[in-house]
Amino acid sequence: MAVAEIVIKQEAAEALDLEANIVELCQHGGEVSHDVICRQLPQHVKPARLAAALNRLLSTGKLEVLKQGDVLLYRAKKAAVVGGLQGADNEEKLIYQIIEQAHTKGIWMRDIRHQSGLNEVQMKKVLKTLESKKIIKQLKCVGNQKKRVYMLFNLEPDQSVTGGPWFTDQDFESEFVDVLMQQCFKFLQHAAECARVAYDGMAADANPIAQRSTALRSTDKVWQFINELGISKVKLTVEHIDMLLCALMYDGKVERITGSNEDGKPSHQYRARLTMPDAAGLMHVPCGSCPQVYSCCEGGAVSPSTCVYMKEWLEW
Repeated sequence: MAVAEIVIKQEAAEALDLEANIVELCQHGGEVSHDVICRQLPQHVKPARLAAALNRLLSTGKLEVLKQGDVLLYRAKKAAVVGGLQGADNEEKLIYQIIEQAHTKGIWMRDIRHQSGLNEVQMKKVLKTLESKKIIKQLKCVGNQKKRVYMLFNLEPDQSVTGGPWFTDQDFESEFVDVLMQQCFKFLQHAAECARVAYDGMAADANPIAQRSTALRSTDKVWQFINELGISKVKLTVEHIDMLLCALMYDGKVERITGSNEDGKPSHQYRARLTMPDAAGLMHVPCGSCPQVYSCCEGGAVSPSTCVYMKEWLEW
């Protein structure tokens, strides 16, 4: 009897060690196939023991199974999620898997209901349970405040859902964006002015193209300048600054030069555009484009004193 108890305890310990090895393998390898698990484990592990260990890990929620084509892949779940799903029923596990597949873009309630096949009452009950366990969270879409999406609690939502740093509680921060655009433009204006001053002292035949090139600033430089100002409470990336510079380009305030960096990837450089002086009033005189200018004389059929266009120009 004592010998039998020792054998049982030894088998239980070996089973736990086998499960721990499988979990560790999946944690380091990401999504691991059954063949990879078999090759990594000791050769003395029998297929029946491996199958039993995998089934136990799946039933306890420590592993999840995915299908890629005809191949089954195993992936380890995070400890917080495993703890939250312990004791969960099949409906909760099903809803969790559907939401997990949506990643950072989330999934709409209607799509959850369609994919799960649950009725609305069951689905809302399961969602409420998972929310209370802080396994999932609910968010409003920036494009449609009535549309709510669900995603895993530990994920940062995609910018298509939140609108990025330009939105707060689904409201567009126009003043914040305007201030950032003004500072970006001032930085490029200062760079253009420095380039102009540097080349003013040179010979008259100095290369104007070199002056324009000196005024160029990369997106990284503008991003560094904005960060050093400290005017943004939210973290801005280079991509966010590039959005602002693109808006300035479409407004006609800056121009963009596209090149490539050391890695061969496309990179953008910007410079402030030269502002054209306002046209003088004399440039708008109608005589310059009038086809009857040579037959126009005082007392004639076409006369400056009776010209409607001349009157409009004088009033302008």
